[in-house]
Amino acid sequence: MDQKEAAKNAIKHVFDALSNERLTVICDDCRLDIGEAFALGSLELGLVTRLITLKAGEGVRRDLPECICDAVARSTSDIFITVFRESEEETPFRVSIINLISRYRKFRLGHCPGITMDMMTDGALSLTEEEHRSMYSSALGLITRLMNAMRMRVTSPNGTDISFSIEGRKFFTDTKFDWGLFKWCNLPTGEAIVAPVETSLEGKIICDLAIGGIGTIPTPFEILASGGRAKEFRCENKGLLGRVERALSIDEMARYVGEFAFGLNRKARINAGFLEAEKVAGTVHVAFGHNTDFPGGQNISATHMDFLISRPTVECTYSSGQTEAVMRDGRVL
Repeated sequence: MDQKEAAKNAIKHVFDALSNERLTVICDDCRLDIGEAFALGSLELGLVTRLITLKAGEGVRRDLPECICDAVARSTSDIFITVFRESEEETPFRVSIINLISRYRKFRLGHCPGITMDMMTDGALSLTEEEHRSMYSSALGLITRLMNAMRMRVTSPNGTDISFSIEGRKFFTDTKFDWGLFKWCNLPTGEAIVAPVETSLEGKIICDLAIGGIGTIPTPFEILASGGRAKEFRCENKGLLGRVERALSIDEMARYVGEFAFGLNRKARINAGFLEAEKVAGTVHVAFGHNTDFPGGQNISATHMDFLISRPTVECTYSSGQTEAVMRDGRVL
């Protein structure tokens, strides 16, 4: 698919953009080709469009650029698209920009950390208008089945066995921007998401596919959790172990659970950046850290790191006391 067409379809169907609305793209200079695709797609839809380029540099960025603070504070835009390189060490920087843009509650924000051109031409963002509509319909069907669920258990053949509470928390989908439920979403889309009760996660996670900010992994990564907190990490790859330990040691809340989600995008691929891998249909992922932008979320960490699990079986216990599987071996039932 042409990258401009992919960008245009996402702007139109995820954000319900209307002609003469205003859209601003904030783009790392190393992702300028992608930023330009969004700008061109926006223009083709008849939106008033602005493109702001940031110098990515070689070091780790932590402080918000003054030009972005000024641009957001004075902006008359309706939609923002942020296009950044992937780095687990820069997650706090990206979270700060998300918080800056979303706190005004007047912008629709599409956040694209680690997006690549082939995601737009061949991967999870290369969706036709009909594919966007179909994925949204599937997400609504799953969310309807998850209404009144109180607790969830996730198991997998590789040894994952966790349970957590979602009492008082609502599932939502990123496949269509919803003002009433959340402030921003990632692009590409393709998830049904919930913020678990932050102190409720118990058990063992075996991540065998990919980790947020890192991508695909060469060996499984094990997490032991209790009271909602990741208490212990195990991995044969010491370099990978060190990267995760550093990322989830940035503050006290970084190791508390922040997200659980189903992947629903049938064009998403594992061997791509995590932004795409977490949407792969038939997978689930658990994240630790920041979730205050999810319905009911209470985790105020400065970071957020996801762990992708293959062939999951997901069982829900409902308020009636009944327990049933909604996914078995990676297949939605």
